[in-house]
Amino acid sequence: AECLKRPFFKVQVWHITWLIYRHYFTIPYFLICVNYFFYGETVADYFGALVQREEPLQFLVRYHRFISFALYLAGFCMFVLSLVKKHYRLQFYMFAWTHVTLLIVVTQSHLVIQNLFEGMIWFIVPISIVICNDIMAYLFGFFFGRTPLIKLSPKKTWEGFIGGFFSTVFLSFLFAYLLSQYQYFVCPVEYNSETNRFAVECEPSDLFVIQEYTLPVMVQNILRWKTVNLYPFQIHSIALSSFASLIGPFGGFFASGFKRAFKIKDFADTIPGHGGIMDRFDCQYLMATFVHVYIASFIRGPNPSKVLQQLLVLQPEQQLNIFNTLRNHLREKGMLPPAVLEQ
Repeated sequence: AECLKRPFFKVQVWHITWLIYRHYFTIPYFLICVNYFFYGETVADYFGALVQREEPLQFLVRYHRFISFALYLAGFCMFVLSLVKKHYRLQFYMFAWTHVTLLIVVTQSHLVIQNLFEGMIWFIVPISIVICNDIMAYLFGFFFGRTPLIKLSPKKTWEGFIGGFFSTVFLSFLFAYLLSQYQYFVCPVEYNSETNRFAVECEPSDLFVIQEYTLPVMVQNILRWKTVNLYPFQIHSIALSSFASLIGPFGGFFASGFKRAFKIKDFADTIPGHGGIMDRFDCQYLMATFVHVYIASFIRGPNPSKVLQQLLVLQPEQQLNIFNTLRNHLREKGMLPPAVLEQ
């Protein structure tokens, strides 16, 4: 108690408080830089043709990555200049904490936005799958749970884990069938430069068109069916639900271990009885990253709309050069009608 009365101790506490306050000024700065970079990338990818119509914005789009990097470097230099002897460890600790938080939260939030642009179904189904798995695993664990699953979460059981897996796969298969019938959920967000508006209608891709599949011989003998009619997206929903059921819970286990390391029950108390936002989204971020990688690896192909947007950004001479090259290519393939060949 006597040390609290010493002037040196009071000065030291004030100095550390000021140091932390000064560093926390850089946290929103890095947050702004990261958001500027990711939102700018989204605008350039999906709204490039629209932005190019405004001359003042052309500079921001063309040099977006350089501007983002310059802004980050400014924050980096501010951090280095703010270093104070005897407090290096604390400052670098907070610097690392800031960057890890931005990587986990902001980067994966950007992936959620990217998934949305592929169609609402790529956003709604994964979120619903995770929620469904959480509920079904709890119900199976509550009624049948006997065997502990992992020490980090003593209430998790193998019975709940396995029951949640099968029920999630089944329910996601039905939910995918329901949403695949509506254009509002399956159409990607695209800007139509001719009508100068965002398209909300589209010709559904093959993923959302009923197709006939031949069943394996063993299944035919059991069900007495030779073929079934399904949306291809329903098959992909099995992969999504399998990940949400088998790998997704590890996001929750990771969060549980993190909270145990810092001896806290929840990240916050925003939602009464459920903790904070991060307590509800510990699995969602991992799921969003998987969906983004899955789309990029197995779903997304060349997009004519995006190619057209990139062409519209080019100079007229470059556009004419591409037109002549494409015309010659189509002529060699014999795909142009005689009327076009005569021109």
